[in-house]
Amino acid sequence: MFMYMLTEKPEGKGMMLQSEEGVSYLLETDIENDMYNGLKYHVLDSVGTLDGQLVVCNHIPVSPEGRSTFEDRFQKRARLIEKEPGFKAIRVLRPLTDDTYVIMTVWENDQAFLNWQQSKAYDQAHKKRETTAGVDQQKSIFPRPSFVKRYLMKGI
Repeated sequence: MFMYMLTEKPEGKGMMLQSEEGVSYLLETDIENDMYNGLKYHVLDSVGTLDGQLVVCNHIPVSPEGRSTFEDRFQKRARLIEKEPGFKAIRVLRPLTDDTYVIMTVWENDQAFLNWQQSKAYDQAHKKRETTAGVDQQKSIFPRPSFVKRYLMKGI
């Protein structure tokens, strides 16, 4: 068992993320502090506020030589997700402690996320997927398959 007690509220926006696997704590802050011993990221893109009910994280391992290609894809994204009903936030996160990027989206609720997945905007945002122009076809930059985790968000 591991328990860490904070003597004061951390600087930044914090929330509990609950999944089938357990509970995680997410802290969005610019303050460097060794007491936070979890995974750390640099925010490449940030839109919206972390105040929804559902968090969907796409974890994408990227090889060191593939980082610039991968990041370039997200710099040029269509930005259609921001216009979707129920969208609250997106964070494109570059890993500082491992090789796995995280594309985190926050939604008002589960139905808003499902509506996005069935929308024309989703099709547009992913239209190159599984084509020769899609970044997913550049297998050499992905050392392992990506995976998605869903969380219920609880503010603190």
